[in-house]
Amino acid sequence: MALQRKHLCMVLLWWLAAAALATEASQTIRSDCEEYCGNVSIPYPFGTSEGCYFNEDFLITCNHTFNPPIPQLQTSNIEVLDISLDAHELRIHTFIAQTCYDSRGYIEYRTTAFTRLKTFPFSYTRNKFTAVGCDTLAMVAALQGDNLVRTGCMSFCASEDSVSDGVCSGIGCCQSLIPKGLLIFNTSVGGISNHTMVWGFSRCSYSFVVEEEAYNFSRADLRDLQNTSVVPTVLDWAVGDQNCEEAKKNSTNYACGEKSVCNESDNGPGYRCNCPQGYQGNPYLPLPNGCQDINECENSTLNDCTNSCQNIDGSYECSCPKWHKGDGKRSGRGCTLDPLLLIKVSAGIGTGLAVLLIGGIWLYWGFKKRKLIMLKEKFFQQNGGFLLLQQLSERQLSANTIRIFTEKELDNATNNYNESRIVGQGGYGTVYKGIFQDNKIVAIKKSKMVDRSQIEQFINEVVILSQINHRNVVKLLGCCLETEVPLLVYEFIANDTLYHHIHSEGKTSVLSWETRLRIAAETAGVLSYLHYATSVPIIHRDVKSMNILLDDNYTTKVSDFGASRLVPLDEAEISTMVQGTIGYLDPEYLHTSQLTEKSDVYSFGVVLVELLTGRMPLSYTGPEEERSLAMYFLALLKDDRLFQILDDCLVQSNTEQLKEVANLAKRCLRIKGEERPTMKEVAAELEGLRTMEKHYADIISEERVYLLREEEDHGYGGGGNTIAGYDSIKDQVTISVGGGR
Repeated sequence: MALQRKHLCMVLLWWLAAAALATEASQTIRSDCEEYCGNVSIPYPFGTSEGCYFNEDFLITCNHTFNPPIPQLQTSNIEVLDISLDAHELRIHTFIAQTCYDSRGYIEYRTTAFTRLKTFPFSYTRNKFTAVGCDTLAMVAALQGDNLVRTGCMSFCASEDSVSDGVCSGIGCCQSLIPKGLLIFNTSVGGISNHTMVWGFSRCSYSFVVEEEAYNFSRADLRDLQNTSVVPTVLDWAVGDQNCEEAKKNSTNYACGEKSVCNESDNGPGYRCNCPQGYQGNPYLPLPNGCQDINECENSTLNDCTNSCQNIDGSYECSCPKWHKGDGKRSGRGCTLDPLLLIKVSAGIGTGLAVLLIGGIWLYWGFKKRKLIMLKEKFFQQNGGFLLLQQLSERQLSANTIRIFTEKELDNATNNYNESRIVGQGGYGTVYKGIFQDNKIVAIKKSKMVDRSQIEQFINEVVILSQINHRNVVKLLGCCLETEVPLLVYEFIANDTLYHHIHSEGKTSVLSWETRLRIAAETAGVLSYLHYATSVPIIHRDVKSMNILLDDNYTTKVSDFGASRLVPLDEAEISTMVQGTIGYLDPEYLHTSQLTEKSDVYSFGVVLVELLTGRMPLSYTGPEEERSLAMYFLALLKDDRLFQILDDCLVQSNTEQLKEVANLAKRCLRIKGEERPTMKEVAAELEGLRTMEKHYADIISEERVYLLREEEDHGYGGGGNTIAGYDSIKDQVTISVGGGR
């Protein structure tokens, strides 16, 4: 297996480095301390017996029941593969979590991987959380200080041929980062469809935290990982829980030896000792075994002297022979004849060099500027700039329809894409807030990548989207094609996303049912417009609450057409690689890769359920049956338990109207796309509910005004019985109208 071969090579290299260091200076603090356990070097501050280690955190147990013996971290059974003094790293073995299924989708074998460390955290720069499988959802729950954090990734593949060796980007294999300061983690893994669709070539799902350089994914891992239980993982180690300044004050327990320098740990508490430049040895030991001066003059590769070399503490000096001047180095002035002997020649040469230098600088800047212009032209052509100009000309579109921005304009507007200007990040790119010189505010989307083979389609989409003039669609203002990845410029919407207003703990207000119904109707109207009213039908392909923006008046603005596809007029569906967001993704599209307008209908159905329930589309904190919001909602609706899942703030809203919207969501979430309504039907039904709501509100208002006038005309304003009678009538009217909604 690739993992095992690379692992053996890494261990051999580390062992050779440790052996080389051992020949230069003793690695231990006492002569009777073990310098090796089996094939692993044990340098101080680590040790295997009392008096040979700095403190209990650095105790290594040498297990002699194995041949050769193996070192284990502290008194646990975690095997130590090697210890690095320079990098302050430990390499250990950690377990692989796996879940295997039989051909019917039942779990045949399941293990989880739990690792608990006392002191040294997992390296967040050297390790990656990795999952392998063709129907895989992997999660890792970790303790970062006192906080529980979760991360994970998903991996799918339709066939074994779609998996590429060495590629771990979601097809057969996926990876994600781990957080800083991680001491405890528990990873588990499972299948979305219990591997029933891929059982012939991928029976199991696997997840593990592994050293990134030690693991190279291959197609064979889909089967062979079942025979592997452990992988190499890197830990960062440091001394104590104080910083350098605090540790130096407590000199009785300060770990750094003479000449060594102290550096703060960048992963958890503590400090690290290193030998400064010009020294070598163990920085945790006193002289003569600690940081010792390197004699650079004994090795010509360690100095750059042209003549005489003299070693000094931590460095060296070069000198020149008599009648010469300079610093004696290859670089700098070196050893040259006295300038008085060459002053006349030097004056002429100096003048010539000055002219050549000025001319060279002028040519260099001219060449650099020309190269930059050519690079921009290259990107402009690669990104379809000329094709866009041709499209604009053929369609006779004005300059106001879409503007082509320059790279410099957008650099200035975003303050060179400063992190403080980031307003959103997603799977397709990053969105920045841009401010032009005329104080106009825009949103600038910088994509992560672009498919050069799809440039013609990209330009066609830009032209069509620029012509969409719908009050509930974020307006595309223009683009920049002078950069390696094209940039899109949209109008700026300031009141965040629907997702934020429903799910954020820090939300300042609760959306009323009337507002939620209006947002749903406006969103459905946009999707109906895209499907039926544009010159070429457009499938959004990523409908979710995070892509529904709200302006200051809570008016809907549908955004993010990065995944959208144009549908030729003579085709009802298109085959494409599955894209979208788990929780909103059409299951029929997921399994067949056939994209239709009904895929948007399913995703919109999930948004409707979000508006009704206030719940997340996917949740891993509750019972397993509540993990998928759509499935849980349909199950409760089937048992006539709608009000068990409704958002608390909607319980007092119009009951009949809530039921109508819930039933509409149910129809949108049907497994077969052909059984779902069209977006035109959905939009019409939601708009009808809104119109009915407004109609009944007007009736109530008119009847209340009428009753007030009746009181004035008949003198009902004076007695307590009259007031009670009026309230009774008012209640009857309210109940009657509410019941008919």
